[in-house]
Amino acid sequence: MSTNFGGIEEQFTDYHSSPVVMIPVPFDATSTWIRGADRGPEAILEASANMELYDIQTNSEVYLNGIHTLAPVGQTLDPEVMVKESEEAVLKVLKDGKFPVVIGGNHSVCIGPVRACSKVYEKFTVLQLDAHTDLRPEYEGTPLSHASVMARAREVARVVQVGIRSMCVEEVPFIEPENIFYAHDIVGRNDWYEKAASRIEGPVYLTIDLDVFDPSVLPSTGTPEPGGMLYYEVYRFVSYIIDHFTVIGMDVNELCPIAGEKSSDFLASKLIYQIISLLNKK
Repeated sequence: MSTNFGGIEEQFTDYHSSPVVMIPVPFDATSTWIRGADRGPEAILEASANMELYDIQTNSEVYLNGIHTLAPVGQTLDPEVMVKESEEAVLKVLKDGKFPVVIGGNHSVCIGPVRACSKVYEKFTVLQLDAHTDLRPEYEGTPLSHASVMARAREVARVVQVGIRSMCVEEVPFIEPENIFYAHDIVGRNDWYEKAASRIEGPVYLTIDLDVFDPSVLPSTGTPEPGGMLYYEVYRFVSYIIDHFTVIGMDVNELCPIAGEKSSDFLASKLIYQIISLLNKK
């Protein structure tokens, strides 16, 4: 696995002086269709080394502040071990006063970080950008499935869901209509931002399942769904959230690399870097 996010020089990667810490979690054991999300973190780190590190929108080079990349955690077939290891890693980063960026792996990698946030923040909101609701109490015998992550998040935080366009009928009773923003209602519009913001309590933990994007933009994901958001739709909404709330951490997950298709890998790495740039601008 590539060592440093952005391929940045060692002088900008020291843990103690870096305000941002990347935490790769190459976990894929609970995936249920296209497998390969365990290769997502490596693909993102590799692609990130090919980015221009000057960000046009913010007129900044955020890497100069320092970005540290930890060794991977959660390299296991046991979801309980993965959740424990990722929770411990994120909790340390939070207690050290740094911003954690978890790179998945499938969406199960979100559970540990959210639990870590709940040990630091009494009240916060998990803002989920995703094609799927992920509200099954359990799936295929485990409550730690990628299909159950928001059920677990709700145990410790409010959840606001954006970009949703797929769920099973068994999830319908668990829907909170005021906290869900369906793709067919929001794609191509921005007049819903204020309503979404009104549903947020406290600081925000951001979880981005890359299948929130339309497959025409990002095909390399384990459960692609038509009708998704485009890059600048996601970017502008996240920018709005950063302008109005304190963001305490994030994960980007469900990149399932396709051989020879590097644009998805690059999009994921660029999105992470641009969000960090927006956070630095605030």
